[in-house]
Amino acid sequence: MRHVIVIGAGIVGLSTAHHLLREGAEVTLIDRDPAGDKASFGNAGGIAVTEVIPASVPGLFFKVPGWLLDPLGPLAIRPAHAPKLIPWFLRFSKAGSAAEVKRIAAALAALNGRVYEDLLPLLAENGLMGELHQRGALTVYEHEEAFKKEAGQWDLKRSLGIEVRVLSGSETREMEPALGESISRGVFTPQWSHVNDPKVLVDKLRESLVARGLRILVGEVSSIQPGIGNGSVALGLSHGHQVLADKAVVAAGAWSGILARGVGDKVLLESERGYNTTIADPGVKLSREIIFAERHFVAAPLSCGLRIGGAAEFGGLHAAANFKRSQALTQLAALYLPALKTEGGTFWAGHRPATPDSLPVIGRSTHNPSVIYAFGHGHLGLTQGATTGRLASDIALGKPPLIDLRPYAISRFN
Repeated sequence: MRHVIVIGAGIVGLSTAHHLLREGAEVTLIDRDPAGDKASFGNAGGIAVTEVIPASVPGLFFKVPGWLLDPLGPLAIRPAHAPKLIPWFLRFSKAGSAAEVKRIAAALAALNGRVYEDLLPLLAENGLMGELHQRGALTVYEHEEAFKKEAGQWDLKRSLGIEVRVLSGSETREMEPALGESISRGVFTPQWSHVNDPKVLVDKLRESLVARGLRILVGEVSSIQPGIGNGSVALGLSHGHQVLADKAVVAAGAWSGILARGVGDKVLLESERGYNTTIADPGVKLSREIIFAERHFVAAPLSCGLRIGGAAEFGGLHAAANFKRSQALTQLAALYLPALKTEGGTFWAGHRPATPDSLPVIGRSTHNPSVIYAFGHGHLGLTQGATTGRLASDIALGKPPLIDLRPYAISRFN
C-alpha cells in the first residue's frame, strides 16, 4: 500500500485525499489548522464551470489605473508589496494577448469540462449530494456598451462548449425579481451550480474522509526533501519531527509557492486576497449566483445568508485585512438589489492562490518527482478541486493522465 502525504486541508487537498483513499492508498493530511479558516470556507460557493476566460485580457491594463485610484474599487495593491509584484505582473501582461487568452481558455475548459464527472461521484460517495444546487448563474450588465465589449468573450465560451443565453433586462428581472431597473442585459449560463455553504461542505467532507481512514496530522511543513529510498519523500515539520512517505502532494493554496521554492521549483504565485460580506437576513431572495460584470463582484444565495463577494487585493500573506472593502461590496450590491438590507453582515477576507496566467499548477516537481503540485486555482478552487484531486491522485499512483497536463506544469515558470 502506498503512503501519500497531502499538504493542505482545503477543498483541493481534501479532494486529493478522497481519490487516493478510493484507490486504496494510505493517506496522511498535514495542515497547521485542519478545521480553520481557509479560502475554501469563504468563497461564494459557485461551481463556476463556465469561467474559462483568464483574468488578463486585451485592454485590461487601460482600466487598472482607474481601479487603483478608487480606494474601494475592484483592485488594490499594498504599496509595500508592490515591488515584489513586478515579475508576476510582467507575466500577467503577457497572458493578456489575444493568442494567449485563447490558449489559456482552452486549458481552463479542459479542466472545467471534467468537473461534474469528478465532483458528483465525490459528493455522492461522501453523502453530500444535498449540498449542490444546479440552477445556473446570471451575469448582469447595467450598460449595453459594456455587454458589447465582452461579446468576444462570450463567443469564445460558446466555442468551448459553454451554453450561453442572452437576455434582455426585463427577461433578466423575470428570472431574478430582486434585481433593480438599472439592469439592461443579462446572460444565463445554465451549467453553473452553487453549494449550500462552502464551509459546511468542506467540514462534512473532512469528517467523511476521516471516517474512511484519512489520518490528519496537525503541523506546518517546513521542508520537503528526497527520502532514503528511490521514489520517497521526507517532510520536515516546524516542531522538529519528520514524516516519510512514498509521495507528497502540495495543495496548500497561497502558501504553496513557499514550499515549491523550497523544493527548488520556480513559481509565480501571489495571494489575491478576496473579501465578502454574508448577510443572514438580506431582505431579498435570489435563486442562483449573480455576477455583476461591470463592478466585478458576485451575490450568492447560501444557506447561511446572502454572500456578497469580490475585490482583488495584492498585499502578500501577512498584511492585515481591510474590511472597508467588505463594507463597500454591500453598498455596491444595494445599487442593484433595491430591497437589500445591508445591516448586520459578517465580514471575511481570504487568500486566493493566483498565478499570472490564471492556470493552476498541477503535476510533478521538476526537482523531485515524488512531489506533486496541486495549487494556484485563483477563483476556481471549489470548482476545480475534485478534478485536480483526481489528477493529482493519478499522478501519485502512476496512472496515465486523463487530460494533457502540459499547460499546468510548474516548468512553465522557468
